Amino acid sequence: MEADRKVSLDCYSQNGYRGMLMLACAVLSWILIHRWSQRNKKGPKTWPLVGAAIEQFLNYDRMHDWLVQYLFKSKTVVVPMPFTTYTYIADPANVEHVLKTNFANYPKGETYHSYMEVLLGDGIFNVDGELWRKQRKTASFEFASKNLRDFSTIVFREYSQKLHGILSQVSFQGQVVDMQELLMRMTLDSICKVGFGVEIGTLAPNLPENLFAQAFDTANIIVTLRFIDPLWRIKRFLNVGSEALLDKSIKTIDDFTYSVIRRRKKEIKESRESCKDNKVTEHESLAACEYFHHFIILMTNFHDQMKHDILSRFIELGEDPESNLTDKSLRDVVLNFVIAGRDTTATTLSWAIYMIMTHSHVAEKLYSELKTLEEDQAREENVTLLQYDTEDPDSFNERARQFAGLLSYDALGKLYYLHAVITETLRLYPAVPQDPKGILEDDVLPDGTRVKAGGMVTYVPYSMGRMEYNWGPDAASFKPERWLKDGFFQNASPFKFTAFQAGPRICLGKDSAYLQMKMCLAILCRFYKFTLVPGHPVEYRMMTILSMAHGLKVNISRRP
Repeated sequence: MEADRKVSLDCYSQNGYRGMLMLACAVLSWILIHRWSQRNKKGPKTWPLVGAAIEQFLNYDRMHDWLVQYLFKSKTVVVPMPFTTYTYIADPANVEHVLKTNFANYPKGETYHSYMEVLLGDGIFNVDGELWRKQRKTASFEFASKNLRDFSTIVFREYSQKLHGILSQVSFQGQVVDMQELLMRMTLDSICKVGFGVEIGTLAPNLPENLFAQAFDTANIIVTLRFIDPLWRIKRFLNVGSEALLDKSIKTIDDFTYSVIRRRKKEIKESRESCKDNKVTEHESLAACEYFHHFIILMTNFHDQMKHDILSRFIELGEDPESNLTDKSLRDVVLNFVIAGRDTTATTLSWAIYMIMTHSHVAEKLYSELKTLEEDQAREENVTLLQYDTEDPDSFNERARQFAGLLSYDALGKLYYLHAVITETLRLYPAVPQDPKGILEDDVLPDGTRVKAGGMVTYVPYSMGRMEYNWGPDAASFKPERWLKDGFFQNASPFKFTAFQAGPRICLGKDSAYLQMKMCLAILCRFYKFTLVPGHPVEYRMMTILSMAHGLKVNISRRP
């Protein structure tokens, strides 16, 4: 009996092993057949169940260049993932279809919103529909304002001069400096002044530590990682790993942001109360003309106290009960404009300086244009240019201040080569290297690619700028002259040059960004020459913005 039972167990065990072996063979055959079927596929190879997640994860730190190698062979690349499918596009016709022709079918989408909500909330860059339209309408009105443009010009000049002051000191002391860090500080200070009417002083000479900026960078990196990390929701629920660090960073960000909102609300309230206390009433014994004159003075003083910043406009809108704008809504407005006005501009300036310093003929041509403008503006304004000595800090800095004073909005508009240098930088190093959109309904792109509802379509500015089918055989070369015709700047189609997006969502702050970048580079490239610290690696960091992973360490010398 016992022997029979043992034989029976042995048979069962053998059958079990045989079954497991057959299952393993079946799975292996399935995998082999799956891989064999992809032998002619142009995009990344996939595995059953996990799709292309393994290859994408292994190439995460160089993902933009990973996509370049595939998009160079095919204008559209499909990347299946465990829970969705990414379709990457680099053909201007496909981009126009997504961003304009069938715009309604390609919103930010729930997937993107859920990934970014912790940082950007329901701000303009993270929402669709009516909420997006309302915010865009308000922001559009502000960016079209001459008051904001004039105010921005003054602020951008002020902070560019502060940056010059730091670089001047560094150059005389022979120190190495991280330009990306300084530019991040300059643009953060600038956007807080222009966008929210507050001075935060991160560009002070002693370069104080800024917890908000550090937390913002950390949060940006982690929310970007969510796009390829299928476990982020679990980590979020358990509050462990990267999600625990994200939670800590968001608290720091919120503490700063809500303090900015409270400060602006307080200033607006005090300005109104001051105006109300001094308001002339009908009972005062003033002649009609004297009353009117006094009223005009009071209104002028009131508007002088009210700053021309974007946050103030949204605060005023929030006073309308029908607007439904809460402090949380204002927080989202603040953070969306920080990422738009700080990170994008600073990273573009960093790449521009890197391109200028590594292309000596560009540096010299730009220097020549700036010297010519300086002389022309001085002659036009009947100003005698101050003599200076590059070895004398006082005279050197005084001449730089004089030059900055000549850089009006109209004067900057004459710098066509500088404009081309910035645009060529954006072509190769776009501040937003890729931009995903959701898919509401099944669709067919102009090149015949079918996309399914629930997936994502991503146009890739980083890849588009490097494609020969978009820019010709010299696509990979840094060549500002490609943007000039008879010495004047010529635009390209926004569906080909996508650094500022296109269609209904085209960047409202494009002109403001160019204004700040031209102001800054005009002052820096007129008075300084930059050289990269030997051995310093220049690589991008994977986050929503194309920042440099190790900063931009340079030596600085003064120009005559």
